[in-house]
Amino acid sequence: MTDAVPLPMLAGLTTALVADACVRLGVPIRHAPPAIRPLVAGPPLIGAARPARHAGSVDVFLEAIELSRPGEILVVDDGGRTDRACVGDLTALEAQTAGLAGLVVWGCHRDSAELRAIGLPVYSCGALPAGPSGIEPRRLDALLSAGIGDIEVTEADLVVADEDGVVFVAVSESAEIGRVAGQIAATERAQAAAVRSGTSLRAQLRFAEYLERRRQDPMFEFRRHLREIGGAIEE
Repeated sequence: MTDAVPLPMLAGLTTALVADACVRLGVPIRHAPPAIRPLVAGPPLIGAARPARHAGSVDVFLEAIELSRPGEILVVDDGGRTDRACVGDLTALEAQTAGLAGLVVWGCHRDSAELRAIGLPVYSCGALPAGPSGIEPRRLDALLSAGIGDIEVTEADLVVADEDGVVFVAVSESAEIGRVAGQIAATERAQAAAVRSGTSLRAQLRFAEYLERRRQDPMFEFRRHLREIGGAIEE
């Protein structure tokens, strides 16, 4: 294993902020299906992707972990299957010991109590007691990519996960997405502070002005109004 991948561009960002930044930049939002949920709620999970395609045996996970770097997130493709669990406590413990930051599974997990005790963040489609009953042919790209819903994830991707879901960001786009997401976060923090201090969001966004413009022009859109005043809501 080599040194961890530094991730200052995405540190502390939520999936919602990353998604909003993608919208503002015109970048497709590559999010996992909403069926993938955290086993335990916690702070945002951010790390480089370490893909693995499951074929009924744990060896692919051990091999992926052997290739991994500290801070990476094991991204497991089990085809979204809900008739078996593909990861459990031993896989999570091995990943944690190797320095991985978490697991994202397009499939099910088991050993929920043990996973909670281990403390490694796990995102999956849910818990199921039954493990694999057989072995399928292993794909040649089993360690090169992982399918998560309609998204293909590779080592060239970063993972951002929290209670709202999982988003994948290309490393090549992460600096700009992180920069814009940080700007949105700062604006929204200021807006929230102003609301708490007595200035409504409607006042900040000059909502009465927008309503008047819309009265004059029914086609005038709120997002256009926000662009003109520099608002961060929705854009």
